[in-house]
Amino acid sequence: MIRSRPGLRPLLLIPLAAAILLAMGRPPICTCGYVSLWVSSPASAETSQMLADWYSMSHLIHGFLFFGLLWLVARRLSLPTRLAIAICIEAAWEFAENSPWIIERYRSATASVGYSGDSVLNSVSDISMMAIGFLIARRLPLWASVATVITLELIPLAAIRDNLTLNIIMLVHPIDAIRTWQAAAI
Repeated sequence: MIRSRPGLRPLLLIPLAAAILLAMGRPPICTCGYVSLWVSSPASAETSQMLADWYSMSHLIHGFLFFGLLWLVARRLSLPTRLAIAICIEAAWEFAENSPWIIERYRSATASVGYSGDSVLNSVSDISMMAIGFLIARRLPLWASVATVITLELIPLAAIRDNLTLNIIMLVHPIDAIRTWQAAAI
């Protein structure tokens, strides 16, 4: 008999999110017909289609941020409950990110002019990355979590001229100078 681990139950929300994304019409995998572990070019049509890309680091950061926020406002809830809340928030972002409005916003306001949304595989990976970040943050002291988040912001900034901070800025209030600087890297 296989015993259930209650602490892992929140992870059952991930296949539910995948089913919703499929119902939204998102492709299960890249329409190119194959699966890769990593896509290194932010300008590639395969970015946001495979298991991981430079933006996977942003989803790890989401996990750190959600852990910290939920620790501040809901620390009396069990860790599995807080993880379930974080997974629901991340899944809600994946649903929004793959809506026609946000896809068009990425195309018009950022350097991601060819963005067509995520494959279900990539969205599931993004949600999983958030969960991993959440669980890592649980184990690290605050100083190490802050250092990790800063590092996870600086690596893609240096490599592809993009990161979570710039992504938020460009979605909320695009700045032409940032878009021009980012486009020069492509």
